[in-house]
Amino acid sequence: MAAASTGNGSPPPVALLVLTAAAMAAGWFVNATRPPTPTPCGTAGGPPVTAARVRMRDGRSLAYAESGVSRDRARLKVVYSHGFSGGRMDSPRASQALLEELGVYMVAFDRAGYGESDPDRRRSLQSAALDIQDLADALDLGPKFYLICSSLGCHAAWASFKYIPHRLAGAAMMAPVINYRWSGMPRGLARQLYRSMPVGDQWSLKVAYYAPWLLHWWMNQKTWLPTSTVIDGSGSFPNALDEKNRVMALSTGMFQKKARLATQQGVQESFYLDMAVMFGRWPEFEPTDLEEMPFPVHLFQGDEDGVVPVQLQRHICRRVGWISYHELAGVGHFLSAVPGLGDRIVSTLLPAPA
Repeated sequence: MAAASTGNGSPPPVALLVLTAAAMAAGWFVNATRPPTPTPCGTAGGPPVTAARVRMRDGRSLAYAESGVSRDRARLKVVYSHGFSGGRMDSPRASQALLEELGVYMVAFDRAGYGESDPDRRRSLQSAALDIQDLADALDLGPKFYLICSSLGCHAAWASFKYIPHRLAGAAMMAPVINYRWSGMPRGLARQLYRSMPVGDQWSLKVAYYAPWLLHWWMNQKTWLPTSTVIDGSGSFPNALDEKNRVMALSTGMFQKKARLATQQGVQESFYLDMAVMFGRWPEFEPTDLEEMPFPVHLFQGDEDGVVPVQLQRHICRRVGWISYHELAGVGHFLSAVPGLGDRIVSTLLPAPA
């Protein structure tokens, strides 16, 4: 029997309704998953520029903040790369007395899309390393400098080992975040530790890896789908100091204020691209692929870290072989909050005056 029609060869009304509904659903999905246009600092509708900034190779600007001794009288120069939700005002929190004693100039910067640094929708591991190199060149830090990175910002350290090792005199990583899908991980242990995370964090990392283009929609939908506890601050920490600081930051509004500053040009440009780079695919290299660096590299890891499993950090350092591993008993993830630890990290990395 022939299908029903309107008599003039056109589809029946039901088919038209189905096609229309499908087109509308597709249009809604495309619009819902498309990140909003960023609002760069200094542009119409964007936040004002209040920080010192330098121009990058591609015309973008990076905002930075200086500490320690002045650049012109420094004996040693250090670049600091902040972690997730951080910014240029972060640092290892070494004492001014130690920085003066060692003659250290330190510059921290808002990574691309954070704070007052221009967004870069083509962000990658390589661009993270090249941003550090461009910053150093713009500030005349010389042919070699030291690098200290924290938490998720340590992907810039791994990238620097790959792409600009000739520019580094030494590096220290503070509780570097890991990618559970690195091929060099022990699969069974990585899977077990991954599944021990809150379900929302598991799904957020899964989306970042398999469908990074979906991150903005996934993280902003307010339905039954689980999202990251890290971004909203709802996940508790096993370490007492980390948990105390989390509760205090939420109750005082400091957590929310810091997040607003970090994401003022767009949460896609800062948080979500960070997640896509760190937890997405690493097609060009992984940490365990790297050859030994011609300079000292130190990694500091707390054994009560609730963000980075210490078991996997130990494995990476054993596999790499050339990293000086410092495991900190009774310490959590946020190392700069531990009294005196900033001095230990800086004095371990940097040589004392002759």
